[in-house]
Order: sequence, then C-alpha cells, then structure tokens
Amino acid sequence: MSQTSSKTRILVEGAAMVALATVLSFIRIFKLPWGGSITLLSMLPIVVFSIRRGVKAGLAASFVFSLIQFVQGIMDGLFGWGLTPGMLVACILLDYILAFTVLGIAGLFRNMELKGCISGVALALVSRYVLHVISGYVIWQSYGELWSDFFIENSLLYSLVYNGCYMLPELVFTMIATCILFAQPQAKKAILNLA
Repeated sequence: MSQTSSKTRILVEGAAMVALATVLSFIRIFKLPWGGSITLLSMLPIVVFSIRRGVKAGLAASFVFSLIQFVQGIMDGLFGWGLTPGMLVACILLDYILAFTVLGIAGLFRNMELKGCISGVALALVSRYVLHVISGYVIWQSYGELWSDFFIENSLLYSLVYNGCYMLPELVFTMIATCILFAQPQAKKAILNLA
C-alpha cells in the first residue's frame, strides 16, 4: 500500500470513528442538569482509533470530536449560562476542546496489548475528568445543594462529586467495552492493526 493510500485510509477511519462517536454522544442514558451526561459508549470509537492508529492520529480525531462536542454544547445552551467572555473562553477550552482532545492519548501504551490499552483508556478518561473538575472549581465555583437534601459547601469537592457522577460510569463502561472488544480475536487483531 502506498503512503498516500495509507494516509487516506487513516483519515477515512478517523472520520468514521468521529462520526460514530458523535452519533453515540446523542444517545444519553443520563443527563445531569448543569452539563455532563452518561452516553452509550461515545468515547469508545475515539479511544479505539487512538489505540489502532497511535497518539498523533488519535489526537487529531479527538480534536475534531471536541469541536463537534462544542457545537453540541452550544445546542444545549452553552451561551445562555451567563458566563463572562473570559470565563466562556476558559469553559470552551477546559470543558470541550481540551477535555475531548485528551481522549487521543488512549493509544499511548498500545504496544503493551490489553494491559497497555486499558491503561491508556483509563489515563485518557481520567484526564478528561480532571479537566472538567478544574473547570467546575475555577469557572463555575459551585457549592450548596447538589441533589435534594444533599449539600456540599466546598466548591472543589462539589466539582469532584458532580463530574464524577457521569465520568466514573463513562470510564467503567468504556473500559469494560474495551475489554470485551479485546476478548474477541478478530476485533483484537483489527484494533492492534495486526497483519
């Protein structure tokens, strides 16, 4: 295969994975009131692509996915949240561009087979969680009633708990799905790009 057709193949695979991730991101199992939701494995196509094609290609695909998530955030009312222009830019960077682009690092340990892939997926999703926590603490500075009769008076703890409510299930479900894919010999071969 020529280098041009190889690059074209990677580009097409990346576009397909971004499209699949976008469709899955609209299937929300649970949506929190101030942003964040548990989706039907929306991050799985991006992390699988990163594992298959490497961090560089994974970051490129996840950056495109971050832009789409930003548009989805606009549709969900991002500009109506009453942020100052500076805070809005910080929110866009932390909650969308950086938080979703970081998914591309999932392929960091791809040469270590299942253990490395699970570690990469965990690192990518935990990094996304950390970015959302930073945003919640620095930008939103929320505290008080989290749910009916459940109060948190510390804004860092509030951000940790609130963002953990959707990121922990996303992390667990994505890691389980990755293990299931690796348990299938044909899928493992395709993901690891073996001949």
